[in-house]
Amino acid sequence: MYPASKPPFSADAASFGRTEGSGPNLSSFTLDNGLEVVVIPDHRIPVVTHMIWYRNGSADDPLGQSGIAHFLEHLMFKGTEKHPAGEFSKVVSGLGGEVNAFTGWDCTAYFQRVARENLNIMMEFEADRMTNLVLEESDIAPERDVVLEERRMHVETNPSVQLLEAMEASLFVHHPYGTPIIGWMHEIETLNRDNAFDYYRRFYTPENGILIVAGDVYKDEVHRLADATYGRIAPQGRCPVRLRPREPQPVAARHVTVTDPKVEQPTMERLYLVPSCRTALQRDCYSLKLLAEVIGGGPTSYLYRKLVMERGIAVNAGAYYISSAVEDTYIRVYAVPAEGASLQALEEVVDQVLKTISAEALDADSIERAKTRLVAETIYSTDSQLSLACIYGSALAIGETIEQVRRYPIDIETVLKDDLASAAERYLIPRRSVTGYLQKSCLLRSTI
Repeated sequence: MYPASKPPFSADAASFGRTEGSGPNLSSFTLDNGLEVVVIPDHRIPVVTHMIWYRNGSADDPLGQSGIAHFLEHLMFKGTEKHPAGEFSKVVSGLGGEVNAFTGWDCTAYFQRVARENLNIMMEFEADRMTNLVLEESDIAPERDVVLEERRMHVETNPSVQLLEAMEASLFVHHPYGTPIIGWMHEIETLNRDNAFDYYRRFYTPENGILIVAGDVYKDEVHRLADATYGRIAPQGRCPVRLRPREPQPVAARHVTVTDPKVEQPTMERLYLVPSCRTALQRDCYSLKLLAEVIGGGPTSYLYRKLVMERGIAVNAGAYYISSAVEDTYIRVYAVPAEGASLQALEEVVDQVLKTISAEALDADSIERAKTRLVAETIYSTDSQLSLACIYGSALAIGETIEQVRRYPIDIETVLKDDLASAAERYLIPRRSVTGYLQKSCLLRSTI
């Protein structure tokens, strides 16, 4: 499993498509039991990437059971009656392949990358554990300890992760996006076999799944193999419903600070609550994506130019937008102070610079460069089967359509300067924000 259950691609990888919106020559169909299947041909090498996605993630964890989606992801490798624990990973390794899994806010995914002639073996294993998982009581405590240690290693000893965790908890005051994907330590400690099986039976069904096969394959071949494996699973009759509270509109700016003696470089960060691709009205999603790229997308961005090159108060600065979410999400702005600059002074300058976006940042050349970079990312993604599978799987898992993914470059190209200015004025405002400071603390030595 990936550390802290982060997916093996950018948290918000650009959706794939070409400038004319055609995209790869993919096809899709649905099995009789409700399993959605997408086939993405790539015949350059005789390799396939096989992914099964479930439309559930950490935001679907029951109250008091934070981390159960991620914990179950671990337990899914414990095996079935037909394939005992460890056999799946051993077989993939023996075939010279790759196997892994990850959990996000809104989805959980399992994938393998193997030679094309072994696709049927992957489907057989994955279909079997979709419905026949076996969990012994003796499996629970050791795997729970693994998750607890994962949290200790990647969160408890990492001040920057602790800051983001605290900021997300402050930004999402009611919605479960404010709860860590891995879960809170004290709730992970109480997760048990019944919790895992209840969650498994609720979400691990063909109606709730999306099968993505990318690589040296053809639609008819995948259809035949999927019918012979996944198609044998009886449907439950309906897709499980996500039960989530709605985040209230924010009314106050918030500040959080994490101090730790391990901090080597202070950082100032800010999160703005904004719509996602699923909650945005009209073109706001594309406007926010392009706005984040204009103001914070690398060393030619507005923030970097103003804070680093012109004022010299920072050594790095940027911003990005996490668009892929079922509910509202955030734009993240960050800046690293130059030597001698305080975080407070840096924040004041960041505020000044952000207020001038509409007047200074949105020139035609900057907007065109940002559009070019975003569209180029979609083209580059074709070089990786895993990236393609992740882009389509993550989009479908949150309720987007294949056509929306394919139209991404066109939608980015149609964003206007006025759209960017409007988005900045409506969303990059104090009451929608949480500001975080990461700073070094001094260890006090006893003089006694």
